[in-house]
Amino acid sequence: MYNWDDLRVFLSVARHRSLQRAAEQLSLDATTVGRRLSRLEQNLNCTLVARGRSTQLLTTSGKRLFEAASRIEAATEGVHQAVGETGTGVVRISTSEGFGTTIVAPAIHHLLEKKSRLQIEIVAMPGFLSPAMREVDMAITLAKPEVARLQTERLTDYALNLYASPAYLTRHGNPPSVPDLRRHTLIGYIDDLLYANELRYLDDLMPALKPTISSSSIRAQLELVTSGVGIAVLPCFMAERMPRQLVRILAKEVSILRTFWLSVHRDIAQTSRIRVVRRWINETVAKARPLLLPV
Repeated sequence: MYNWDDLRVFLSVARHRSLQRAAEQLSLDATTVGRRLSRLEQNLNCTLVARGRSTQLLTTSGKRLFEAASRIEAATEGVHQAVGETGTGVVRISTSEGFGTTIVAPAIHHLLEKKSRLQIEIVAMPGFLSPAMREVDMAITLAKPEVARLQTERLTDYALNLYASPAYLTRHGNPPSVPDLRRHTLIGYIDDLLYANELRYLDDLMPALKPTISSSSIRAQLELVTSGVGIAVLPCFMAERMPRQLVRILAKEVSILRTFWLSVHRDIAQTSRIRVVRRWINETVAKARPLLLPV
């Protein structure tokens, strides 16, 4: 027989893929987490996690238990909600690097002021983790996930434009047209490391337009542009915050539009913690609309 506390430990290990990170989230030590996980495996007479040096990967039995335990967790939260305990627990959000660091992270304090018992984990990096695979609780993606298990909504459109620093334009001049960009230093993504086709911005400007300097990080691209290295397509919500350091160029000729989608697994979509965070994300986006879609 097993108890809920061991299932809670297992869920944390499965989500974090690490005994140490699970221990930190649960306010336990890693030895205790490992012992409780082993006890659960013994009680269920199966191996749930394949131990590695740094990561803990679920076995087939572990994946099945994760689905079942997640439903138990959602039901348990429903009980807490029924007796008035709402908006507690951990919510892990996968988002793009730029949106996560520029829009989501600065607004976290507004959420925690209202819901201090929430724990928020922001996974802001190239690539997205999947709510369908239970890697995260919710994801903000560039493409609409076509997965039946997910509840998805259109979060917001956002604009991108070409930007350069005043110093770069002083040295090299302002390109009068898109074809003239070929004579300038362009900054963009590394083509074979792109995690979403929506990031192929230069293709929107002109076929076969290639960057001189590439990076998988939008933050690195931003730093390259502000330091006067070259010209790049940047999200307006990042660039328009820096009016003294960046100049929008070819504004009449270039206007790129993309969309962010918010998705969550249907099994947890109605839990209190998810509804609270989902509402906060929508409120945050509404406040950031002038940066996301500037005139």
